[in-house]
Amino acid sequence: MENNEQLNQNSINNEGIENEQITEMTSKKAIDAIEKKKIVKLIQSSILPAKVKIEVHTLMDASKAESIPANDEVMPEIENAPEIEDDELVEDSNELDGLNKLLLVEMLEELVQNPDIQSIKDKVAAIRLHFNKLNKEDMDNELDQFLQSGGEAESFQHTEDPIEQRFNAAFGIFKANRAKQNEDLEKQKTENLAKKQAILDELKEIIASDDSLKKTYDDFRALQDRWKEIGPVPAAENSNLWNNYHFLVEKFFDKVRIGRELRDLDMKKNLDAKIELCEKAEELLDEKSITKAFKALQKLHEDWKEVGPVPQDKKDEIWERFKAATDKINQIRREHYSKIEEEQTANLEAKKALCDKAEELIAEDYPSVNAWQKKSTELSEIFGVWKTVGPAGKKDNEEIWQRFRGAMDTFFAKKKAFFASLKDRQTENLERKTQLCIEAEGLMDSNEWKNATEQIKKLQEEWKTIGPVPKRHADKIWKRFRAACDTFFNRKNEHFSGRRTEEEANLAAKKALLDEIKAFELTSSRNENMEAIKAFQKRWIEIGFVPMKHKDTINKEYRELIDGLFDTMRKNQNEASTNDFREMMESWKDDPNAGDRVRKESSKLQTRIQKLRDEIAAMENNIGFFSNSKNSELMRAEYEKKINKAKEDLKVLEEKLKIAEG
Repeated sequence: MENNEQLNQNSINNEGIENEQITEMTSKKAIDAIEKKKIVKLIQSSILPAKVKIEVHTLMDASKAESIPANDEVMPEIENAPEIEDDELVEDSNELDGLNKLLLVEMLEELVQNPDIQSIKDKVAAIRLHFNKLNKEDMDNELDQFLQSGGEAESFQHTEDPIEQRFNAAFGIFKANRAKQNEDLEKQKTENLAKKQAILDELKEIIASDDSLKKTYDDFRALQDRWKEIGPVPAAENSNLWNNYHFLVEKFFDKVRIGRELRDLDMKKNLDAKIELCEKAEELLDEKSITKAFKALQKLHEDWKEVGPVPQDKKDEIWERFKAATDKINQIRREHYSKIEEEQTANLEAKKALCDKAEELIAEDYPSVNAWQKKSTELSEIFGVWKTVGPAGKKDNEEIWQRFRGAMDTFFAKKKAFFASLKDRQTENLERKTQLCIEAEGLMDSNEWKNATEQIKKLQEEWKTIGPVPKRHADKIWKRFRAACDTFFNRKNEHFSGRRTEEEANLAAKKALLDEIKAFELTSSRNENMEAIKAFQKRWIEIGFVPMKHKDTINKEYRELIDGLFDTMRKNQNEASTNDFREMMESWKDDPNAGDRVRKESSKLQTRIQKLRDEIAAMENNIGFFSNSKNSELMRAEYEKKINKAKEDLKVLEEKLKIAEG
């Protein structure tokens, strides 16, 4: 008997299944085919004695009988998830929304005192996800403030605050506990392997024993219970171990020939267990968390493998029910990850567009400080939009960030080089402005009002022609010059008590000029119109001050009239441009290549329209970032002018496209 048993075991090792899924071996057809193959080879090899060969043939025939139960379902495939980080497996727990970083750290510090990693790992991961999100927002805000305050991106450094240090310390405790638990788990798996191998040896002894059916069955059930109680084994050994166990279980049932009544009772119990597993799998279809549903399904599949066979007439029905639930969960999971992939692809395209805009800024050299400041503001706005765009795919996210960061670094490097070249000129400008201050201070106590006024105004005009000075001196030198000028003019105002009469005269002159502006009619020549408007503006400034109570009202009326002239000029120009385009389209009608030329022109217009729409959308989005302050209101008004002008340009392009496609 021992020789036969050893021979059967060798057959398992030599002719058995190598590196195949346990779920595939549980198919009855697969078992029959493999068993027949092994038995036929043993018979053909003539290494078994005749009596054993007869017994083997008997077993082979008996394996076809309905009375032999078999755990023969082929497990449905549980699809492998895309490779994702632990953080991505964590659900956004509603209870963590709205908590600040300090509360999250305190929760983490309390959690990590629990050594049971399995019970806290999902909660820890959720806290880590929320904390990193809040911390990233703080770092982005810190970088944004640093850039707005004149700092340069390449010199920005983030320093961990005490809350971050506490978080990292607490998370370090969790990682250490997790590593220790994993080490203990692997050790336990090795011990579990030895225990299950010992059970296989005991199972062989039961199969070979001559004890009564009841004792044999009781011993067998006890071994089954012990087998189930033992935890997981090393993954590399799991398949071979399970195949050996399954083979010996089948041999046991072949040997003992349990009565139909006892077998049916056992199968009914197994059917009830599998019905319960089906119900649990179907309940997972209502689970909102894809991750939780998938993990729970994996556990149900493990439980399914541990349940024995069911009645033959129910086998296909119960299996199809369980498989249907599994397939639906897999489909939901595929759609979930497909949606994530689509969102990440859209985010990547948006970030590529932002990279293009940033790279456009570094393609040119700007000749003035104002130009550099203006482009710096544009880059800051682009960066603000960048932070509102979600992540791209894991593979592309770092690459696209490096591209965008590279564009910013290049821009600020060029800006730095430009301002470095201004240093010598700014030093010279400081010397010139200092000299003007000395001259103004020499005139501020003068009583020669007319002569001194003319000289100080000349100094002021000369001051305007001088470029910027080093930033650290700018405010001080300006206040010095302004103080000297104000001292003189304040003395002059006190001296001339008749200033009010002059202001009233100025008011009358400005009202007359307003009437003249109202009566002015624009011509078809833009240059002539511009010269006329500039003349109005110059005369308005030259007239001088008006009484304070009329200042705002008359200035507002003046600005509205001038803005109205500019608006009318722009509308006339847009209409002229549209008419010119219409005439051009008309002139192409007799051209044999008119179709190609029109299509090319339409394509260009569509590209410009889409680009302008994107710019308008970006500006409308960014305008919401302006805070409520006097300066921000001025910036908002200027931004709204840009948006309105862009919308007018868009209407002109859309009208041209209608003409081209009409």
